[in-house]
Amino acid sequence: MKKEWNTIEVLRHERHDWMNKLQLIKGNLSLNKVDRAKEIIEEIIMEARQDAKLSNLHLPQFASTLLTCNWECHHFLLEYEVMNSHTFHCIDDQLLTDWTEQLFETLNSSIEPYQENHLSVTIEPQEKGIGFFFDFSGIIKDKNRLVSFLDQQPGKNLEIISAGMLEGELTIEVFMKTL
Repeated sequence: MKKEWNTIEVLRHERHDWMNKLQLIKGNLSLNKVDRAKEIIEEIIMEARQDAKLSNLHLPQFASTLLTCNWECHHFLLEYEVMNSHTFHCIDDQLLTDWTEQLFETLNSSIEPYQENHLSVTIEPQEKGIGFFFDFSGIIKDKNRLVSFLDQQPGKNLEIISAGMLEGELTIEVFMKTL
């Protein structure tokens, strides 16, 4: 079950993340690694831009799921990229969020914990909807569970275009049509 985050918890986690980033910058500067400190600052700027693009899609439940994912007890680290910043007001945010949370739960229970498990989500707004590319790398221990999840019909306007699984990799392409 997904945790419901209240304002104080969100601010506490975000403050903790910022403190970690500032400590990295400060540590690198104290070691006179100015170039590395600059790289960290650039990474922070790129991450903030992606957060803004995600928020500007006007999919608040889906955005919240992605923004808080790494604060929850998942066995994978999530990264995401929004390819451009078109907004869609006619996307079923609830359906998309429910399916994504089910994917995260299924993936979490199908992979080896405490390993280098990474999930990358690329979001590509298009003219008639929005495409999502989920790319997982890590140790998959229960392929059958993932296959069973992917065989389910996600919803009327949400379609799994393709899915592939190799040793240590899973790719899923999903398209969400505008309503």
